[in-house]
This record gives sequence, structure tokens and C-alpha cells, in this order.
Amino acid sequence: MSAFRSFVVKETRHILRDRQTLAVLLLMPVAMVLLFGYAIRTDVEDVRVLVVDAARDARSTDLTRALASTHALRLVGVVGGVPQVEPALRAGEADVALLLPSDFARRFARGTAEVLIVSDGANANYAATAESYVRTVVQQWAAQNGGGAPVVRTATRMRFNPTLASQNLFVPGLLAFVLTLVSALMTAISIAKEKETGTMEVLLVSPLRPLQIVVGKVAPYLGLAFVNALTALGVAFVVFGVPVRGSLTLLLVASLVYVLVSLALGVLISSRAPDQRTAMMAALLGLLLPTLALSGFIFPIASMPGWLQPVPNVVPATWYILVVRGIMLKGVGLAVLWKEIAVLCAMAVVLLAAGARSFNDRIE
Repeated sequence: MSAFRSFVVKETRHILRDRQTLAVLLLMPVAMVLLFGYAIRTDVEDVRVLVVDAARDARSTDLTRALASTHALRLVGVVGGVPQVEPALRAGEADVALLLPSDFARRFARGTAEVLIVSDGANANYAATAESYVRTVVQQWAAQNGGGAPVVRTATRMRFNPTLASQNLFVPGLLAFVLTLVSALMTAISIAKEKETGTMEVLLVSPLRPLQIVVGKVAPYLGLAFVNALTALGVAFVVFGVPVRGSLTLLLVASLVYVLVSLALGVLISSRAPDQRTAMMAALLGLLLPTLALSGFIFPIASMPGWLQPVPNVVPATWYILVVRGIMLKGVGLAVLWKEIAVLCAMAVVLLAAGARSFNDRIE
């Protein structure tokens, strides 16, 4: 029994001496509760509404004003033609479009007015709730201005995901999660393992340069992640019927850039982690959890608190998921997604440079 007690005391002291691992273990529960507590919200706020109003008479202007004054809705513009709706939805400039007929005032006076609500169905749950908000505001306005009974009928149309299939929302986001798991987590653990087992010193006295060592360690994961991207896309298309309406080449190029970003993050983590355990915990806390909670993969960024909404901009998966959903569901190309791809390229350059420098500093 005394031997067992001594063993427990020894292990406890070992953990207490490893301050980095101890800090990660103590901070992870707090970070998870805070992160998911603020990010997991089913409330829909800041719904961007585009109004198509060719007449712009007193009635239609009053209805537009009612939409703009609603807390959960944000008016992003009033246009005069239907052709402007599709580009706005594809580019992500609006979540919902309300189409008013040119003779809205006359039809409203007769009690035969009908409006059309068109929403971006790429995020099915968010779109359905946003559509319901707009419909409610229209019906309340009609009841207040039409003698107490709603006199406006609403028709709805869902773009890009008319069946509201949830797999069209989650499967593209899973691609980012899988690539992060393979690229960043496995790379961080692999390089940390070399240091922990002492084989890194053997590599350092070899003719290989530090940069060649890093490239040699991450190259297999680059190829593996690219194969995983192809496999995941194949399963999404064949099994779940998720379409690829845009350029497959652009999607693969964006996936390759995202893999480079994840690999650079893995190198950066492993260069600072003393062992595999710390590297794994840091990768889980710093990469996988933000990918799940803050990237818009599951929970819409617009539903998060205002102070938290800028944070997803530093999560690479946020930009990659926008690219994947834009190409697969909306069929948009580089003309629309250039900003997202440019951000991923900039992240890849900065993180690769930071990872290589951090690795060299650690070796020295």
C-alpha cells in the first residue's frame, strides 16, 4: 500500500511540475463552458432584409419602415427590380428578400395584396426562422393598417436549398472539421512526439536542415488531407446528395490553401508544446473547439453576442466554410469569393512564416 501511495504522490508531483499541461487541463473546462455558453444560441438576430419595391408608394414605404424598426431585422437596401435579388443572396449581402408588387397599395386597399418572401436556404434552420420573422412583421403591419384582420397573403421561396435538407448545411462544414483534425492535430502530435521520444535530436544531427525536417514531417499529412477532402466530397455527393454547383477546381484549390493553414497551425503548436499531451490539448482547445463553435459550422455567427461576432474572423474555418457553401450550394465563383480566398492565402503565408520561425527558435 505504501508503494502505491508513493506512486500516486510521484505522479501528482509530475503533473504539478508540468505547468504547461496543468494550465491547459485547468483552462480547458473554463474555456469550453464560456465558448459554448456564448456561442450556442438558437435565437436569430440581425436578419438582413432586402426589399424590392418598384412603386415606393405610401403603403409600401410604411411597410418597409416597419421592417427596419424591428429589433431582429436589419434593412440592407430597397431596390426597384427583381433581378437584383439573386446576386444579393448569392453574395451573402442579404438573408431574406421581400418582394412587393408594383400595385401593392391598390391591392392592399382591395384586400387582395400578396407578397413574396425569398430567403437564402444555404443555412436551412436560420433561413426558416428569418423567413418567419419577416412574415410575422408583414402580418402585424397588415392587421394594424387593414382594420384588424390580415389582408396580405405571403408566399415563400427558398433558394439554394429548397428542400431545407440539413445535410446541405452540415456536410460542407464537416469538410473543414475533418481537414482541421487531420492537418493540424496530427501534425502537432507528430512533431511533438519526435521531441518527446528524443528522435528530433537524431534528425537535427543529420544532413537535413530544420526547414527540410518540418516539410518532410508535414508533406505526408498534406497529401493525406487532400485525399480526405476528395473522399469527403465524394461521400457528400453520392451518399447525401449534396450538390457541387460551382467550380470543383476552385473548391479543391481553396481546400489545399486551408490545409496549408491548418498544417502551419500544427507546426506552431508543436514548436511550443513540450510533449504530445500538451500539443493535443492545445490543438483541441485552440483549433477544434473554435471550428465547431465559432466558425458558423453549426451556430450562425449573426446569433452570437455583438462583442463575440468579430472573434470568428480569426478562425480559418470561418472563411473556408463560406467558400465551401458558396461553391457547393450557391454555385458562386472567384468573383464573389475572392475576399474569403484572399484571407485564407494571407493566413497561410503568415502562419507558415510564424511556424517556421518558431520551430527554428525552439531548435536554437
